[in-house]
Amino acid sequence: MAASELYTKCARVWIPDAEEVWKSAELTKDYKNGDASLLLMLEDGTNIEHKLDPKTKNLPYLRNPDILVGENDLTALSYLHEPAVLHNLKVRFIDSKLIYTYCGIVLVAINPYETLPIYGTDIINAYSGQNMGDMDPHIFAVAEEAYKQMARDERNQSIIVSGESGAGKTVSAKYAMRYFATVSGSASEANVEEKVLASNPIMEAIGNAKTTRNDNSSRFGKYIEIGFDNRYRIIGANMRTYLLEKSRVVFQADEERNYHIFYQLCASSHLPEFKTLKLSSANDFLYTRQGRSPVIDGVDDTKELCTTRNAFTLLGINESYQMGLFQVLAAILHLGNVEIKDRDSDSSLIPPNNRHLTAFCDLVGVTYQDMAQWLCHRKLKTATETYIKPLPRLQATNARDALSKHIYAKLFNWIVEHVNKALITNVKQHSFIGVLDIYGFETFEINSFEQFCINYANEKLQQQFNMHVFKLEQEEYMKEQIPWTLIDFYDNQPCINLIEAKMGILDLLDEECKMPKGTDDSWAQKLYNTHLKTCSLFEKPRMSNRAFIIQHFADKVEYQCEGFLEKNKDTVNEEQINVLKASKFDLLVELFQDEEKATSPTGQVPGTGGRTRLSIKPDKGRDKSSKEHKKTVGCQFRNSLQMLMETLNATTPHYVRCIKPNDFKLAFSFDPKRAVQQLRACGVLETIRISAAGFPSRWTYQEFFSRYRVLMKQKDVLPDKKLTCKNVLEKLVQDQDKYQFGKTKIFFRAGQVAYLEKLRADKLRAACIRIQKTIRCWLARKKYLRKRSAAITIQRFTRGYQARCLAKFMRRTQAATIIQKYQRMYVERKRYRQKQAAALAMQTILRAYMARQKYQALLREHKAVIIQKHIRGWLARCWYKRCLYSIVYLQCCIRRMRARRELKKLKIEARSVEHFKKLNKGMENKIMQLQRKIDEQNKENRSISERLIGLENSYSTESERMRSELSRLRGVEEDAKNKSNQVVSLQDELERLRKELSATQQEKKTIEDWAQTYRDEMEKMVSELKDQNGMLKTEKDDLNRLIQEQSQQMTEKMARAIAEETQQLETDLNEERSRYQNLLTEHLRLEEKYDDLKEEMALSSNVSKPGHRRTDSTHSSNESEYTYNSEYAELEEGSRAAEDVTRGIDTSLTLKLQKRLTELEQEKQSLRNELENKEEQFQRARARDDAEFKKARGAELEYESLKRQELESENKKLKHDLAEMRQSLLGDAATGAGAPGSPAYKVLLDQLNASCEELEVRKEEVLILRSQLVSQKEAMHHKETMTEPSVFVEDVSKLKDADELKQAYIGLKDTNRLLEHQLQTQRRSYDNEVEALRGELQNVKEENNRQQQLLAQNLQLPPEARIEASLQHEITRLTNENLDLMEQLEKQDRTIRKLKKQLKVYSKRIGEMGAGQTEGQTSPGQMVDEPIHPVNIPRREKDFQGMLEYKKEDELKLVKNLILELKPRGVAVNLIPGLPAYILFMCLRHADYVNDDQKVRTLLTSTINSIKKILKKRGDDFETVSFWLANTCRFLHCLKQYSGDEAFMKHNTSRQNEHSLSNFDLAEYRQVISDLAIQIYQQLIKCMENILQPMIVSGMLEHETIQGVSGVKPTGLRKRTSSIADEGTYTLDSILRQLSAFHSTMCQHGTDPELIKQVVKQQFYIIGAVTLNNLLLRKDMCSWSKGMQIRYNVSQLEEWLRDKGLMTCGAKETLEPLIQAAQLLQVKKKTDEDAEAICSMCQALTTAQIVKVLNLYTPVNEFEERVSVAFIRTIQTRLRDRCESPQLLMDTKMIYPVTFPFNPSSLALETIQIPSSLNLGFLTRV
Repeated sequence: MAASELYTKCARVWIPDAEEVWKSAELTKDYKNGDASLLLMLEDGTNIEHKLDPKTKNLPYLRNPDILVGENDLTALSYLHEPAVLHNLKVRFIDSKLIYTYCGIVLVAINPYETLPIYGTDIINAYSGQNMGDMDPHIFAVAEEAYKQMARDERNQSIIVSGESGAGKTVSAKYAMRYFATVSGSASEANVEEKVLASNPIMEAIGNAKTTRNDNSSRFGKYIEIGFDNRYRIIGANMRTYLLEKSRVVFQADEERNYHIFYQLCASSHLPEFKTLKLSSANDFLYTRQGRSPVIDGVDDTKELCTTRNAFTLLGINESYQMGLFQVLAAILHLGNVEIKDRDSDSSLIPPNNRHLTAFCDLVGVTYQDMAQWLCHRKLKTATETYIKPLPRLQATNARDALSKHIYAKLFNWIVEHVNKALITNVKQHSFIGVLDIYGFETFEINSFEQFCINYANEKLQQQFNMHVFKLEQEEYMKEQIPWTLIDFYDNQPCINLIEAKMGILDLLDEECKMPKGTDDSWAQKLYNTHLKTCSLFEKPRMSNRAFIIQHFADKVEYQCEGFLEKNKDTVNEEQINVLKASKFDLLVELFQDEEKATSPTGQVPGTGGRTRLSIKPDKGRDKSSKEHKKTVGCQFRNSLQMLMETLNATTPHYVRCIKPNDFKLAFSFDPKRAVQQLRACGVLETIRISAAGFPSRWTYQEFFSRYRVLMKQKDVLPDKKLTCKNVLEKLVQDQDKYQFGKTKIFFRAGQVAYLEKLRADKLRAACIRIQKTIRCWLARKKYLRKRSAAITIQRFTRGYQARCLAKFMRRTQAATIIQKYQRMYVERKRYRQKQAAALAMQTILRAYMARQKYQALLREHKAVIIQKHIRGWLARCWYKRCLYSIVYLQCCIRRMRARRELKKLKIEARSVEHFKKLNKGMENKIMQLQRKIDEQNKENRSISERLIGLENSYSTESERMRSELSRLRGVEEDAKNKSNQVVSLQDELERLRKELSATQQEKKTIEDWAQTYRDEMEKMVSELKDQNGMLKTEKDDLNRLIQEQSQQMTEKMARAIAEETQQLETDLNEERSRYQNLLTEHLRLEEKYDDLKEEMALSSNVSKPGHRRTDSTHSSNESEYTYNSEYAELEEGSRAAEDVTRGIDTSLTLKLQKRLTELEQEKQSLRNELENKEEQFQRARARDDAEFKKARGAELEYESLKRQELESENKKLKHDLAEMRQSLLGDAATGAGAPGSPAYKVLLDQLNASCEELEVRKEEVLILRSQLVSQKEAMHHKETMTEPSVFVEDVSKLKDADELKQAYIGLKDTNRLLEHQLQTQRRSYDNEVEALRGELQNVKEENNRQQQLLAQNLQLPPEARIEASLQHEITRLTNENLDLMEQLEKQDRTIRKLKKQLKVYSKRIGEMGAGQTEGQTSPGQMVDEPIHPVNIPRREKDFQGMLEYKKEDELKLVKNLILELKPRGVAVNLIPGLPAYILFMCLRHADYVNDDQKVRTLLTSTINSIKKILKKRGDDFETVSFWLANTCRFLHCLKQYSGDEAFMKHNTSRQNEHSLSNFDLAEYRQVISDLAIQIYQQLIKCMENILQPMIVSGMLEHETIQGVSGVKPTGLRKRTSSIADEGTYTLDSILRQLSAFHSTMCQHGTDPELIKQVVKQQFYIIGAVTLNNLLLRKDMCSWSKGMQIRYNVSQLEEWLRDKGLMTCGAKETLEPLIQAAQLLQVKKKTDEDAEAICSMCQALTTAQIVKVLNLYTPVNEFEERVSVAFIRTIQTRLRDRCESPQLLMDTKMIYPVTFPFNPSSLALETIQIPSSLNLGFLTRV
C-alpha cells in the first residue's frame, strides 16, 4: 500500500520528543512522494514542520485508531511499534487504572505503588478454570495458564518474573504462588501450601532490604519449584537462590538499609528473650546506620519479626534454632562495631577489653585473644615455612568486613537449606511449576563485576525468550499451513560468546586470577588485545584504559575493571574461619562444617562497597570436591546459570515483565522515559518487533466476516464464508503480500487492520452522513410544513382580527361624535350658569361689604368719643393723685429730717455723765410724774376712743348711704350705656352666631369625614380581624393536622419498628437456617474426605495411573474459612476386608478426626435442636394466639349480648316493682307509717336494695351458665367436625353406666367452674376497659371545657396576644402529647426487650432439655451393622390399617431394588411422582403397626445411607439428584402428614387420619431426613452450577443474540472465545433450553412448587453473579452494544420466568445487579446530571463495581466516547458516603437457605399399586 494512501490529511503520527519520548501529531497536508518534510499540528494546536531524514526518507510512525487504544494485548494493535506500545500502556495505567497488559506471551506488570483490591480469593476463583484470553490480563491468568498446561500437557512449567529493583517482581511471584496454593490445595494434612507461602516472610527478612528505588527490594534471585502429585495438588517445594548481595551487610548507600532482619532484631531488643544479645538501637551499629534511614514509613519492625518467627515455627525451625540464628546475626552487628586502630604504618591492633568484640566472642563462643589476634594478622605459607604477618588498619578492616559477609552468606545458605527441608515431602513428585524471581538488565554510572554477571544472566534469558517467541510464531504459521519465510530477529549469541566462550571475558578473568601478580590493569590490556579488533560488540572507552564497553541486547554498558579480580577470587582469612570452627556454639560449627582449609572461592562474592550482589548457591546434588571449591565466582556463576537455562528449556516458560513507572514511588504516575528504558531492556519491544516482522494481526473467517460485513455488497456474500472473505479481501487490498489465508484464520501484515478499520469507518461515516441527510431532510420538511400551516392559520386569524378591529373602530368613531356633541352642549350650558351665579354672588357680596363698611365707620366714631371721655377723666384723676402723693412725700421727708436731728441731740445728751446724774437725782419724781401722766393719758385715750367710735359709726352710715347712691347712679349709667350699646352688641352677637354657624358647619364636615375614616378603619380592622380569625383557624387546622400527622407518624413509626423487629427476627431465623445448612455442607465435605482417605488407604498398595483430573479450588486451605462446625455421621461397609483396610490408617489422624467429629456432632445437634425449637415455638405461638383471639372474641360477644338482654328484662321488672311499691307507700301516707324517714320506710328500702343485689347475683350466674353452655356446645360441634366424629359418638354411647354418668357430670361441673372463672376474669377485664374508656371520655370532656375557656379568654385579648397565647397553648399540648407518646414507645420497647430475654431464656431451657433428652440415643445416620443403642421412642395406644409388609431379611433387597438400582427416568415417566417415598412410608407404617422399633430404625437408617450412597455414586447426574430430592421431600411430608400431630393433619381426610403412625414418634428422624434433603438440595445446586457454568459466559456475554449490534474488535495473540454462534458454542437459547430441562425434570419428579421456586431463584443468582463477575474482569465486554445485548438476554430470562409462572419466586430480583450494570453501560456518562442519575440508578451495585465498569468501558466504534477520568472522580465523590462492602466480585458460591414448606398429599395410600418392574414382589399389602 502506497504511503500516499496512508499519510493523508488528518492522519495521525508519532514524532520523537525529548520530554515525552513520543508526541502525537496530525498531518495538515497530504504527503507526496519526494517531499522532504511533513506539515504537522500537535495536540496543543501548534503547527510544526517535521524534517525527514534525507538518507533514509523514513516516515514517522502512524498512530492506531482510537478504538484500538487501551487493548488488553499489545499484539492486537494494527501498528506495532514503540510509541504505540508506550501509549497503550500509559492509557491503560493512567486512565483505566489497569496495571497488567499482555504483549503476546509476555505479561507486562506496572507497579502501581498502591494496594489494589484485585488479589482476593474471589478474584482467584473467577480466574480459576478460565482460558487466558477470556479474562483481562492478570498475574492469576498467567498462573492459571501454567497450571492448566501442566495438567493438560503433563509438562513442567516455569514463570519467569524479571524487572529492575522496585518494579514489583517479588510481589508478582508471591501472588503467583498464592494462586497455586489456593486453586490446587494440598495432598496431605500438613498444609504444604501454607508452608510454601510461609517461606516468603523468611526470605524477605534475610534477603530483602530498602533501597533508593524500593522499600522491599530483593537483593538476591530465587527459583522456586512448586511440586505437584499426579492429581496436581501441592506436595512440596524447593528453592534455589542466586546473586545474594553480601556487600550490603557491611555497606549501605544513603537512604538505604541493611537487610530487614537486622532492624527487626534491633527494634525487638527490649524483649526479655533478646536481652542476652546485647542489642540496642539500629543507630548504634555501624552496619545499620550508614544509610541514615533506619525506619521505613508504615512498617513496624517489631511486628515483622513476630511474623518472621511464626514463619520459622511453621516451617519446623524450633525456638532454640531461631535464637541461635538471632545470636549469629547479633554477633555480626557487634563485629561491625569492633574498632581497629593503627599501631604503625604496617600493623594495627584492637584495644584490649573491646566491648563489642567481647560481645561477639560471647555470642559465637570463641576466645577473645584468638579473634583479636587474627583480625589484625594473617598467616602466610611458603614451600618451606609459615610466618604471621601483621595487617595495616585498612586491610584489617576489610578482613573484618569480609568475615561478616562470609558469616552472613553461610547463615543465608543454612536458612535456605532448612526451608527446603521443611518443604520436601515423601510423596513422589509428578510435575512442578517453577517461579523465577531475578534481576533485570541493569546499568549505572559505575558498573562493576556485579552488573556484569547480572547482565550476562539477562543475555542468556533474553536468548531463551527470543527463541521461544520465534518458535511459537513458527508453530502458528505451520498449523495454519501458510507459506512463510524465516523472520529476522535479533540473536544475542555473539554477545554471549564474547562473555562465556573460550578466550572470552570470563576465561581471561579466571586466567588473570591464577597469575601471581595479576592486576585489573593487565586484565584490561588482555581484553583490548583479544577482542577490540575481532568483536564488534566490544569497545574501548576513549578517555579510560581501565574500562571496557559491551553492546548488550538492551543497551551499551561501560564496565570499570577495578575490583574485578578481587571479587572473582572472593578470599577470606583462613585462620579466622578456623577460630570460628573451634567455637563452642553448635549452630556456628554447623554453618562451617563443610569448610575446607583453602577457603578462597566459596560461591559467594564479598566486595568492599557499591552494589556487589553475587552469591551463587551451588547445586546440592553434585559432589563438592576441593577442586570445585577453588573455582572462581565467575566460573561458578556460569555453571549455575547453565543449570538454570537447562531447567528453563526443559519447561514451558511464561514471562512476566515488571515495569517501574517512576523513580519517586508515586501512585499511578507514569514517566515515559523510564518506561521506555525498561521496555527496551526487558524484551517487550523485541517481542513486538518479531510479531511485526510477520503477520501480527490474525482473524478467523467468521470474525472477519462479522466485522467487515459493511464493506461487502449483497452480491459478494456467498454461503461459504471463507470464499466470501477471500473475494472481498482481494478487492480491498491489492497487494497479495499484505495478507495470507490460513486454514482457519486470515493473517495480516502490520498496518492492514488499521487500513481496513479506516475503510470500515469511512463506510460507516458515509452511511451515517446519508442517514443524517435523509433524517435531517425529513425533519426539515416536516418542520417547514408545520411552519407553513401555522403561518396560514396565523394569517387567517390575523386578518379576521383586523377586520373586526376596523368595524369596531368605525362604530366607536360614530359614537364618539354623538357623545362629543352632547358633551360640548352640556359644557357650554354649565359654563353659562356658572358665570351667571358668580355675577349675582359678586353683586350681593359687594353691596353687603359697602353697608358693613359704613356701619363700622359710624360705630368706630361713637366708640372713639366714649374712649376719649374716659381717658380724659382718668388723666385728671391721675394728675391729682400724683400731686397729693408728692405733697405727702415732701412732708414726710421734712419731718424725718427734724426727727433725726432731735434724735442725734438726745443721743449726745444720753452719753454725758452729768446727764446720768441729773437723771438719777430726779428719777423717782420723774417716775411718779410719769405714772400720773400715763394715767391721765389713758383716760384721755379712752374718751377719744369712745368719741372716735361714734364718729366711725356715723361715718360708716354716711359712707353706706353714699355707696348706695353711687351704685344707683352707676346702674343708671350702665343702663344708659347698655341701651346705647344694645344695637352694637346685637350686631356683634349676630356676627358671632354666623361665625359659630360656619364653624359648626366646618366642624360637622370634619366630624363626618372623621366618622367616614373611622368607619373605614373599623371595617378594615374587622376585615383584618376576620383574616386573623381565618388565619388562626387555618393555623388551628394545620396544628390539628400536624398533631394527626405526628400521631400517625408515631403510629407508623411504632408499626415500622414492629415490622423491623419482625424482619430482624425473620432475618435472624434465615441466618440461623443458612448457618445450619452450611453445617450440613461441611458435614458432607468431611464425609467425602473421610471416604477418600479410606479409598486411598485401601488402594495404597496399588500404583495409581497418572490422571488429568483437576482438583476443585474449594479444597484449598487458603479459601475463606467457615465459622461453623458440622456433624459427622460415620459410614463404613460391613465387610471384614474394609475393617482390615481401615486399621492401616494413621492412629493420630484417626484420633484427631474422631475428636473433631465428636465436637462437630455435638454442636450440630445443639444447633439443630435450637432451630427446631425456635421454629416450633414460633408456629405454636402464632397458632395459639390466633385461636385464643378468636375464642375470646366469640365468647365476649356472646356474653355481652346475653348480658344486655337480661339487663333489659331485669330493669323493666325492677322499674315495675318499684313503681308499685311507691304507689303502695303513697297510699299508706295517711297513717304516717310510710312517710319518708320513718323506720318502716327505711326498713322497706333496705329490703328492696338487698333483693336487688341478690337478683343481680342470680342474673350473673344465669348469664355465666348460658355462655358456658353455648361455648361448650360450639366446642363439641367443632370437635365433632374437625376430629374423630365416629369415635366421639361411640365414646358417648358407651356412657351408659350410672357411675360413668356421674363422673361425666362431675367433670362437666369442673369444666363449668373453670369456664365461669374464665368468664368472670374476662368480665373484670371488660369492666376495667370500660372504666378506662370512661376515664378517657371524662378527660376529653375536661380538655374540651379547658379549650373553650382558653378560647373565651383569648377572644378578650388583643390580636397579637391572642395569637401568641394560642401558639403557646398548642406548643404545650403538643409537647405533652409527644411526652405521652414517648412514654408509650419506651414502655413498648421495654416490653419487647423483656419478651426477647424471655424468649432467649426459654429457647436455652428448651435446648438444654432437648440436649438432655437426646443423650444416649443413637444417631440416625449410623449403619445397621454397628452396635445399636436403645432409642427412647414414645408409644401411642392407637391402631390403624393399610400397610406394606416385608420380612427382615428382605430389607437389603428392598433398599437395593427401590433405591440403589432404580432408574429415575423410567419411574418419572411411567409411574406416579414420589412412588419410592410412598412405598418406603407404607413399609415404615407396617413396622410401626407391629411395634418393632428395631425394624423402624434399621429401615430408616438403611434408607438414609442408601440415598447418600447413590448420591455419592451418581452425584453429577442432575436427574438422579432431582429425583431423590423430590422423593426425600415427599417421604418427609409423609412422616409429617401421618405423624398424628394436629398441625399436620388439618388437610387430611378421615381415611388418611386412620393411616397415622400409632406407636412411634419419629420427630428426630424427620430432622435427620430434613438434613438429608438439605444436603441433596445443595448437591442439586452444585450439579446445576457445573452444567450451567460453561454456558453462562458464552450465552449471556459472548454470543450476539441480536446479530450485528456489536462488531468484533481486533484481538491479539491470546484469542478470546468467539462471540459468533459457531457449532459447539453455547448461546442464550442453550441456557433457556437447559433451564427448561431442569424445570421439566423437577416437575416430572413431583418436586414441590415452592422448592422449584427456590431452585430457580438460585439458578438465576448464579447466572447473574457469574455474568457480572466476568463483565467486571473483561474490558472487551464493557461497551454500549454489549449492554444492549445483556438487557435483551435478561428480558428473555424474564420471559422464561413469565411462561413458567415463576415471576413471584424472587429470581428476577437476583438479576438486578446485572441489569443495572447493563444500564450503566448504556446511559450517558458526561455531565453532573448523568452522575446523579447513575448514583440513583445503581443501588444494587457497589461503588467498586460502578467505578470498575466505568474504567473498563471501551468504545467498539469510533462514534462512541470513553469515560473521562473527571467523571469517574465525580461518581466516586458522590458515592463516598455509601456504607457497603469493598468487595468487587459477587460471591458465586453463595447458596440461599432452603426451606421445605409442608405440602400434604391428597393421594390415598390404599390406592397405590406397586408395578412389577420394580421387582418388589416380596412386599405384601396389608
